[in-house]
Amino acid sequence: MNALNRRAVFQKWIVFLLIIVCCSPLIAQQSDKILTKKLRELVKDFKGDAGIYVHHLKKETIVEINADTLFPTASMIKVPIMIGVMDKVEKGELKYDSLLLYRDSLLYPGDDIIGAFKDSARIELSRVIMLSMTTSDNTGSLWLQYLAGTGIRINELLEHYGLKSTRVNSRTPGREMIRAQFGWGVTTPREMAELVIKIREGKIISPWASERMFRNMSRSYWDGFSLFEIPSYIHAAGKQGFVDRSRSEVVCVSAPHGDYVFCVITKNQKDTSYVKENEGYVLLRNISKTLWQYFEPNDKWHSMPESMKFH
Repeated sequence: MNALNRRAVFQKWIVFLLIIVCCSPLIAQQSDKILTKKLRELVKDFKGDAGIYVHHLKKETIVEINADTLFPTASMIKVPIMIGVMDKVEKGELKYDSLLLYRDSLLYPGDDIIGAFKDSARIELSRVIMLSMTTSDNTGSLWLQYLAGTGIRINELLEHYGLKSTRVNSRTPGREMIRAQFGWGVTTPREMAELVIKIREGKIISPWASERMFRNMSRSYWDGFSLFEIPSYIHAAGKQGFVDRSRSEVVCVSAPHGDYVFCVITKNQKDTSYVKENEGYVLLRNISKTLWQYFEPNDKWHSMPESMKFH
């Protein structure tokens, strides 16, 4: 074989290897048909619309049920808002431990910790972020959105990280019409789950910022929904979102046989109640329970109905 032929063969191998490398994530991810069937059974009689995305990171298996359909984020939008603030911290425009001055003009009416502050009270930026993630404090979260530099800037960041659908709508010029339909924010089950995966893998803002955000997402006060069906000794990080006609939750579970991430979102629910038996809440718990039992079939743990009195 002469030098020219060897070069041609070598070039063909390079092209072949590049194709393998570029396409390997698509090839590696396989739809879990058994699990998909189980989850479809759970949503078939749901009175409303439901979207589900599941990604087992070790097995590289996924479940997609309306995974690319647009849904309201409700309070899950607080994850992108946190990203916007952490980007400011990374750039030195804010300090994570800086002391902020609260003003009554920041109040968003509701049952919030920060909203109960007196005018001129002081609180660290880090605590505002913590309350936004843990108790889903609305006053604090809107304050963070302002500090992040408007919804437009946050949306530019989301675009930068490859999210095509996830956007802040509230208090964001140009998004008034879509806000009327979806509320504070809009996303898809796939994008919200994959965003959490990127945070877990240290790919948002910086490794240290991602780690800090992931820790903030690991302390939820609202553990009576998806988290209720995950053992208390298992690390889980995520965010919930609830409005009248929508219930949503995204969770990353550090399970013994491999981490998995799932996002469940509903819309157009007929059940708009806020009781524990709300159909959306029940769906979140049932899906979470099914996932835990499916991925950890030999685990003997099970949730205790009696403990619901604490939720």
